[in-house]
Amino acid sequence: MTNSIAWVLTEGMAGMVTQAVGLAEAVGMPFEQKTISLQAPWRWLPPRLWPPGVFGLDSSSDPLTPPWPDLVISCGRKSIGPALAVKRASGGRSFCAHIQNPHVRSNAFDLIVAGTHDALTGDNVVVTKGAIHRVTQARLRDAAAQYDRILADLPRPLIAVLVGGPNRVYRMTPDIVAPFAGKLASFVAESGGTLLVTPSRRSGAENIAALQDGLQGCRAEIWDGTGDNPYFGYLAQADQIVVTCDSVSMVSEACATGKPVYVFDLPGGSAKFQRFHQALREEGITRPFSGQPQDWRYEPFDDTAYAAAEICRLMGRAA
Repeated sequence: MTNSIAWVLTEGMAGMVTQAVGLAEAVGMPFEQKTISLQAPWRWLPPRLWPPGVFGLDSSSDPLTPPWPDLVISCGRKSIGPALAVKRASGGRSFCAHIQNPHVRSNAFDLIVAGTHDALTGDNVVVTKGAIHRVTQARLRDAAAQYDRILADLPRPLIAVLVGGPNRVYRMTPDIVAPFAGKLASFVAESGGTLLVTPSRRSGAENIAALQDGLQGCRAEIWDGTGDNPYFGYLAQADQIVVTCDSVSMVSEACATGKPVYVFDLPGGSAKFQRFHQALREEGITRPFSGQPQDWRYEPFDDTAYAAAEICRLMGRAA
């Protein structure tokens, strides 16, 4: 399939972009990222109520015009209608793969990639343990080499701390962060190592300040948000990883390393998150973060390569 091209359709939210781009990278086709923005009433209507062939884009959206792509990878509710409209406009030539449960009839897409926590099965559904992402062994090797000199003088073990933030189902406030910081301080004191902390955009200034206050006097490198995010470097160099529970993507990325992954529970949650975390704990992949160092091993899972191979198989191209 020469000169093949893929489109990645998302709303532009970081978690969705990471999943869709990660899958596109694993498929190995040249791709273009398209950020979708919808006009009324389409931005409010669930995709199952859209008439066939409606794009629903507003003027701020990236255009979706011919030549149509060979592959569309979509992620997020607002990308579903436009992705199916592209498939219809291409006469069915564009292969459409959607990440997460689209809540439309499953055979509307050529392939759906859904985590076990999405509770979706079907002949055209690839079920993964976690979220699709961009963490590969090759990327970890490159990041490890890049950060080897930067982190060489820090006492080990190196403990990467991936901090998320509040969302629709989880709460994070300075009062919640303070005991988390206390457990991190105990952890690093007992292990004799160094904390490598990278907050996210969702963490918020007050929560980051509470974390910094709680870690005063500890051996801790806390990314201040300037320059390149050391996220991949910290994952690659870490001996152990602590991650907050609010992001399926962050936990899945941590578990792609094969290193011990502790999950810090925040107040709140949902049935979907509970299914995800329970499955990983039952398989011995993650453990709750108590502030006490432990050690265990597991086989890192590579859901992204698995899903990409299935797309390539169905499209009749080499993986």
